[in-house]
Amino acid sequence: MAYETSNPIKKIAEAGGNSVFFYTDGDAIAAIAGSGYFNSATDELKENDVIICVGSNGGTQTVDICVVSSATGAATVTVVNGS
Repeated sequence: MAYETSNPIKKIAEAGGNSVFFYTDGDAIAAIAGSGYFNSATDELKENDVIICVGSNGGTQTVDICVVSSATGAATVTVVNGS
C-alpha cells in the first residue's frame, strides 16, 4: 500500500529548519521506506526531515526511523531507513 492522507503523518517537533514526524500503519517497513510511499505528503516533507515509523511485520509492531532523502519540489518522495 501507499501513504494515504486519511492516515496522516503527524509533526511532533521542528528544529534547525527540519521537522520530526510520527507515522503509524500496518505496512511493513520495506513498503514504508519504498520510493514513492509518501508521495501524497510531498507538500509537508522536505529533505532531511525525520519520520518515526511504526509498522508491522507479520502482525508484530516494528519501529524504524526514516530520513527523507528527496521531497522538496520532487514528484517522488524517497526516504532512507535509518533504523
